[in-house]
Amino acid sequence: MRRTPRCLGSVLTKFWPFHRLIVARHEYIKGSMSELIDLRQLFKTWPYDPENDARIFLAGDGREILQVRTPLGIEQFEMEGRPDGARPHGMESALEFYLRRLEEAKLAHREAHFELNARECAELFNEGMLYYFRYARLFQLKDWARTIRDTGRNLRAFDFVHRYAQREEDQHFLERWRPYILRVNASAAAMLALEKQAFNKALRIVNEAIENIKSLQGLEDETFKFERERSLTALQELAVQIQQRQPRSEVEELEEQLRRAIEAQEFEEAAQLRDRLRELKGSQIC
Repeated sequence: MRRTPRCLGSVLTKFWPFHRLIVARHEYIKGSMSELIDLRQLFKTWPYDPENDARIFLAGDGREILQVRTPLGIEQFEMEGRPDGARPHGMESALEFYLRRLEEAKLAHREAHFELNARECAELFNEGMLYYFRYARLFQLKDWARTIRDTGRNLRAFDFVHRYAQREEDQHFLERWRPYILRVNASAAAMLALEKQAFNKALRIVNEAIENIKSLQGLEDETFKFERERSLTALQELAVQIQQRQPRSEVEELEEQLRRAIEAQEFEEAAQLRDRLRELKGSQIC
């Protein structure tokens, strides 16, 4: 008569609780999945369109929400605070938490000993990406004010890490993208000024950003070089567009009319235009 190995019974007894756990988990998953919502109907109400893939709307509690349609689903961002709605360390953001630690160190006269270790820098890098994802969409939606807010926030993070990171590699990690974020920040600020017909202010913002990018310390990094050249080109083109859109002053209009009169040899009209220009320029000096 064949005998069952004695060890088999002990093996079954040993793993029976684990087997029951697997069965219970399987039943739980089946029950939970039956309660999940099939999102296909939601996706049908907003088909994916790469030219129209972001929107802002009011949630039931009155707060604004940014949604982005992707080929496979929908991403959602909070419009205030951290884009994912989290409160790391009980504060609005990890950046605010570490900035408070810095202030405490300053009050204790220990700023010289304050530094960000590799883990803390990684936390700030990852958090900065969340703000990048949001401000890229805000720029797309022409929400200039909040684009300025988020890019300005990330620039503060850039400066903070560059100054206090413990490791040199962390100090320079974000610097490769500084030209890009300066460009987006300045472009949004210029567009906001243009909406108010403040052409001179818009042009000044763009020109200052160009000079800031030119003055950045060079990095032996291909991303930095690419972003620097691309950003300078984009801002220079924007400056030209602003100048072209800027209404000409009365003096500029008269100078153009004078040039045309001289070219057409209409000297009597040219003389009248010169007199009018002298009067205008004289009144401006006074």
